[in-house]
Amino acid sequence: MTHVSLDARSARPGGAWYREVTPTQWKAFIGAYLGWVLDGFDFTILTFLLVDIQRSFTVDKALAGALGTITLVFRVAGGIGAGTAADRWGRKGPLMFSILWYSVFSFLGGFSPSYGILFAIRALFGIGMGGVWAAGMPLTLEHWPAHLRGTASGMMQSGYSMGFLLSSLVFEFGYPLVNQRSMGWRVMLWIGILPAFLVFFIMKGVKESPVWLERRRHLKEHKQRDPLSLVRLFRPELLWTTVHTSLLMGTFLFMYHSITYWYPTLLTQMHRRTLPFLAALNIGAIIGAVVCGRMSEGRLGRRGAATIATLVGILVVPIYVFTQNGTLLWIGALTMGFFGAGNFGVVPGYLTERFPTVARAVGAGFAYHVGAGLGSFTPTLVGLLQDRGLALPSAMAACIAASGALVILLLWLGPETRGRHFTAET
Repeated sequence: MTHVSLDARSARPGGAWYREVTPTQWKAFIGAYLGWVLDGFDFTILTFLLVDIQRSFTVDKALAGALGTITLVFRVAGGIGAGTAADRWGRKGPLMFSILWYSVFSFLGGFSPSYGILFAIRALFGIGMGGVWAAGMPLTLEHWPAHLRGTASGMMQSGYSMGFLLSSLVFEFGYPLVNQRSMGWRVMLWIGILPAFLVFFIMKGVKESPVWLERRRHLKEHKQRDPLSLVRLFRPELLWTTVHTSLLMGTFLFMYHSITYWYPTLLTQMHRRTLPFLAALNIGAIIGAVVCGRMSEGRLGRRGAATIATLVGILVVPIYVFTQNGTLLWIGALTMGFFGAGNFGVVPGYLTERFPTVARAVGAGFAYHVGAGLGSFTPTLVGLLQDRGLALPSAMAACIAASGALVILLLWLGPETRGRHFTAET
């Protein structure tokens, strides 16, 4: 039996691109996108609370940074676990479970009586955070047409920056209302329970991936059973893909955390209001991810679009962290967001295109979250550099430039993936 790509079954209609996307495809996008937005909110809200947590538990900057590192390390387990489950049992279930998981552990973090307990809870939070990406990205991208996958990729990845923007707004306007008797940081974490309600929408409104369902039908017709998808990642035909994408994601995430994790603290040290600059950074990242994703559908491809964005991100470092001029600092934040964080717009599409259907969720989830593990030392490293006497702007600049150069190098060591189609077999 010949299996035709789901993406190739109908000719492209004319008109605006968004009219080509069906209501079913939009619902899949919205469910996964909101899960990623709220995931981003629950993770990044902590970056505004580091000083309060240091005071509450009397810990140094390195230990404050370690709260971010441990979450990123445990994302690996969540990404691998949810990805494996999504390849075996479908994308929807692991996505809903992961959203519930990170919501509960964000909420519990607000009750922490000690640094050690908070550290453990933020570790467990990371499992759900990893699972949302691993299950949600293939759910969306397997619904959408191949020629719009770059656009969907950019919009999906921009959700994290939207979550960061949301946490900036909540901290700016909500935190002063609840910061009584050092309770502010706890209330901010308690808010993290709200994403749990998104599960009801996904349960009722989002359909399972058609590519995954076709794979199930294919196996049933041929009376076959897939082995554990995780095992396939280490077979000869996929081993280089697994290693390369994991290293690439490590450099992408190292760069992103170098840009964002300590940025609120940097603004505080400059005696600046955080909201205007974080809004510029994240609005830039939201737009930049979408633009980078759209650009990757043209001649530049995934690699070219991400390379240009990363290079410009490196070049704007001086006005991002070193200038004392408010206008230049704001322009630096906007530009760094658009290019330095916007390069992530190609990532969901690129990763899902590197792996076959049978191992797509676990492959993309493994690569992204092993990359997160490799990049997880970034917050702690920037903290350690400060504890060793390096000023925060210099520590951030060094990490941004070094990781950006590695992103470009590794991109061009791998293949171009634009235009690949998803089928039951591939």
